[in-house]
Amino acid sequence: MFITFDPFRTLGIPNVTYIKPENMFKEIDKVKGANYILFPEYWQVNSLVYGLKKKIFPNISTYQLGHNKIETTRALWTTFSQNVPYTKILSRDEVDIENIEEEFGYPLVAKEIKNSMGRGVFLIQDRQELKKYMNDNSILYIQEKLPIDRDLRIVYVGNKVIGAYWRIAREGEFHNNIAKGASYDYTDIPSGAIDLVEKVAATLDINHAGFDIAVVDNHFYILEYNVMFGNEGLRNMGIKAEKYIYEYISTDFDNPNNPVYPKVS
Repeated sequence: MFITFDPFRTLGIPNVTYIKPENMFKEIDKVKGANYILFPEYWQVNSLVYGLKKKIFPNISTYQLGHNKIETTRALWTTFSQNVPYTKILSRDEVDIENIEEEFGYPLVAKEIKNSMGRGVFLIQDRQELKKYMNDNSILYIQEKLPIDRDLRIVYVGNKVIGAYWRIAREGEFHNNIAKGASYDYTDIPSGAIDLVEKVAATLDINHAGFDIAVVDNHFYILEYNVMFGNEGLRNMGIKAEKYIYEYISTDFDNPNNPVYPKVS
């Protein structure tokens, strides 16, 4: 039996019982009896894994390393530093704005450490905009502006890439996010980017993520990865992420005599 805390991401998976996250402790016996816990909220993860010793999907390393941009970036610095754009993580209280200007110049990219769908990502053109960003954020995430008008979204589920596509910004726009009006292109996906994502995911033990990859002069840069990525781009390709989730979790039990579950539709 599977317990899901997010019914929309597990539609079509058989043998799933939905529990509202806030009802976890009221339904604790059901939780304890589950073979797998699907899509818990972040606040539930430690209790489920360390308290109840439950298997969760996505796994705990995916949650912890993807919790915010700082965790992701530091993990990538230690493993794939050549694939990270030049980035500084700074405390607002200890930073000199002139040092940022000298090191990065304008324009530069500044990000909120926890956000998605293009929210909290700013193209900073001058000191006034930089000051506003600094006033609004105690932790500064400053990154070089790459010369791109598109990026790749590469989706990794279980133990493999299941889909990839370009996200192309509207003319004159900075953001490549679909939520910000970008468009899809499913052609000419570079195999090297797929290879990189597979290596990163295997190295960091990530099993559910949408990776955003920039390509500059045939070099691949990991902009970030999102644990709870949008599925519209996959659906346009006729790909159902839940099919791959089910295949993965159905083969990941300690008991070799697990029952054979019905196929997901």
